[in-house]
Amino acid sequence: MYDLYILYSERVDQYYVGHTKNLEERLQRHNAGKSLSTKKGIPWKLKTSITFESRSRAMKAEKWVKNMKSREVIEKLISGELDLKEIVY
Repeated sequence: MYDLYILYSERVDQYYVGHTKNLEERLQRHNAGKSLSTKKGIPWKLKTSITFESRSRAMKAEKWVKNMKSREVIEKLISGELDLKEIVY
């Protein structure tokens, strides 16, 4: 199982989208500054995660969200207004 996750940083007022097999460990790595792309936003808070049965599905979902380049879309995913599994399947 793989999770697509959405993090939020109040410090930089940004969301970050990624995928991982181990969500808890990945969040710790982001907050430890071990990811160049998220280092400036520490601390990051998990806003939501969506579990997929395969890495390829999680990657496809991540790519779709990132291609949308829309804070509104991310916030709709967090609130549950959009069902990402329906969109990417």
